[in-house]
Amino acid sequence: MAKSLNAYRYMTFDVVGTLIDFEGGITACLSAIGAQAGVAVDGEEALSLYRAARYAGEAGLFPDDLVRVYRAIAPSLGLPLEAACGERLRDSARDWKAFPDSAEALARLAAGARLIAMTNSRRWAFGHFAEALGQPFHAAFTADDTGTEKPDPAFFEQVFAFVEGEGGTRADILHVAQSQHHDIGVARRLGIATCWIERRHAKAGYGGTIEPEAFTTPDFHFTAMAGLADAVEAARG
Repeated sequence: MAKSLNAYRYMTFDVVGTLIDFEGGITACLSAIGAQAGVAVDGEEALSLYRAARYAGEAGLFPDDLVRVYRAIAPSLGLPLEAACGERLRDSARDWKAFPDSAEALARLAAGARLIAMTNSRRWAFGHFAEALGQPFHAAFTADDTGTEKPDPAFFEQVFAFVEGEGGTRADILHVAQSQHHDIGVARRLGIATCWIERRHAKAGYGGTIEPEAFTTPDFHFTAMAGLADAVEAARG
């Protein structure tokens, strides 16, 4: 059974999609490439194509893999197949924006818990994301650090070992994420409390995130990080 929101000593966070607006970043870059080529890009169509390409068997580490993804989706979008365009999409990760409520909510949450980032992105990209978020993290685990990606339980196990090394337990952790596939389902199976941030609540489908085999009911559910921060502060009294 989940505890009160003010009782978690650690909050672990998915970053890309939960705190950083990667869908907006990808569609903005593709639209800019399209504008230069005289092509209008439909954002939801682009995200659907991206999702299929990103989770193909030959996928590499994120966001380096965006070079390959661009080559795969450009023909369907009518975009130029120049290598520089794929590199432009990859490098756009440096400038992806945090959701408007992310940094402020993290600062509020950090007043009462240790925040840990858990991201499938490479360390070089995470450095830019952390800067956009105001550097709120007590610790961070990336694909480079763990040698794997969520939803692999091994990723979570490395975070558990870190928390245990500081004297904590799994019961002290609340995992916060938007992806049912990468985060919420596996976190539940591993026995930690979950908070689903439903960023696409006003849109149909799963956008750029893979659809889960089955929906997992989270312990807590908000449509934005601000809602979580408000609830935690209310629980603190």
